Amino acid sequence: MNTGIDLKTNFIESLKQFGIPSGAAKALWIPLPSFLMIIAATVGVLVVVWLERKISAAVQQRIGPEYAGPLGVLQPVADGIKLVFKEDIIPAKADSWLFTIGPILVVVPVFVSYLIVPFGEDLIVSDLNLGIFLWITLSSVVPIGLLMSGYASNNKYSLLGGLRAAAQSISYEIPLALSVLAVVMMSNSLSTIDIVHQQSGYGILGWNIWRQPVGFVIFWIAALAECERLPFDLPEAEEEIVAGYQTEYSGMKFALFYLGSYVNLVLSALIFAILYLGGWEFPIPLEKLAQWLGLNANNYWLQIIIASVGIFMTVIKAYFLVFFAILMRWTVPRVRIDQLLDLGWKFLLPISLVNLLVTAALKLVFPLAFGG
Repeated sequence: MNTGIDLKTNFIESLKQFGIPSGAAKALWIPLPSFLMIIAATVGVLVVVWLERKISAAVQQRIGPEYAGPLGVLQPVADGIKLVFKEDIIPAKADSWLFTIGPILVVVPVFVSYLIVPFGEDLIVSDLNLGIFLWITLSSVVPIGLLMSGYASNNKYSLLGGLRAAAQSISYEIPLALSVLAVVMMSNSLSTIDIVHQQSGYGILGWNIWRQPVGFVIFWIAALAECERLPFDLPEAEEEIVAGYQTEYSGMKFALFYLGSYVNLVLSALIFAILYLGGWEFPIPLEKLAQWLGLNANNYWLQIIIASVGIFMTVIKAYFLVFFAILMRWTVPRVRIDQLLDLGWKFLLPISLVNLLVTAALKLVFPLAFGG
């Protein structure tokens, strides 16, 4: 699907009409996509926080937030403002530099990963040939920030939380990478755009979820562990280690941890939708539907509609997965640390490796069905 909408050209031409030189217009465009992506990710987090509170309340037969705005939609905004103005306390014997850098290392790699997330064929900040590799690389940086925060706090509970976060990430990073590698093998590309294109043409029947049923289960379990969502929230288990690596944090630094957790959850859901659910593709190919209805595929307004449907499909798929993650929080008990490590090393790792080998074999035997 090609929308034919060049946002960069339209933006630059619009500025040139106001008398702005071409060079200045191009310079203004450079930070704009990244800035808009940060705003969109932050707004998405606010929506997810509100959804988690309302869905959790419904599961527990409560009402949830209702006074801060209609149906309580402004409650996440109020919480964010409260954290911004709270006092920022650094423990007397903490390493102040590492204590400050830790939350930044947790948040920045996640936001940078949004650069490779496509909401449409032309709606991506940067279509890198190594996009998936960049995401896996950046996701491995986050545990360093968590371990740094736990160590710098000079608190035994914080240190335990940081060590748990590092061990958990190492345990589940390898199965996650192997499950993604099977999709990359079928797509013959590390580009997120190419991976979605490989699933297009046959509607819902072409999505990788049917060709990688084992891989998508492994990916989702590993992604929940990477995001430290229940039942894998051992690094901040309140009953055992107070709040883990977050114990000594307050104010804006705590807000960064809170923001990073939800931004990472939304990012994982978006990547899942791209890898296994066809990304922006509609269950029925829209181009073929337009041909059946006798519509001109090159019509500008039809392209706008197709692009809008693509954004909607990407977001709705991601939020369905977020809903499932929220539901799991109240239906699955927390595992012990030994069970968590056993699941990663003794179960997910060998299965993900076998799944990769089977995918390679099937690609050789059935090249048309498996992207040969």
